Amino acid sequence: MVRASALADMATELHLGEALLLGKGEDTSGGREKPSILADALEAVIGAVYLDGGWAAAEELVMALVRGRISDLPGGQGDQDDKSRLQELTTRRLHQPPHYTVEETGPEHDKTFRAEVVLLGRTWGEGTGRSKKQAEQIAARAALTALTAELEPDGGAPAVPGAPPLRLAPPAPPAGIEEATDG
Repeated sequence: MVRASALADMATELHLGEALLLGKGEDTSGGREKPSILADALEAVIGAVYLDGGWAAAEELVMALVRGRISDLPGGQGDQDDKSRLQELTTRRLHQPPHYTVEETGPEHDKTFRAEVVLLGRTWGEGTGRSKKQAEQIAARAALTALTAELEPDGGAPAVPGAPPLRLAPPAPPAGIEEATDG
């Protein structure tokens, strides 16, 4: 919840970048969308609310910002984000990492990014956001949901309508190591 990326996402949702007073160079280089600037700006707003209204006002603001995100925290995963969780799952179960394709549209000061997660020759998730990272995280979350449903054992039938069932290969032993046999 307190990572710079999470703070930047919250600042983006609040359109905080539009309210920033930036130097000409920073403004023309996309400073209003830079995660580090957005995270710092949100921290400054929280600090200003604290100084002006005290602890209760700051706590109320912070809780309003994080309330919907608390339920999205991955249980037992520490601070792993959806891209990390997807990478771990696909590497462990499918022996290959996911591939992301990202397209950007819009003028330099108001870009929109669209990401897709491709794995096993098909798209598993899509996401749109104000930054490449945000779009990839949303796409990874959708891919995790779809892939998890597909991997759950249910007699081999695909969980995604119209999709072929996944053929999961058993993990191969590391190179140079032979499997033990009872014999």
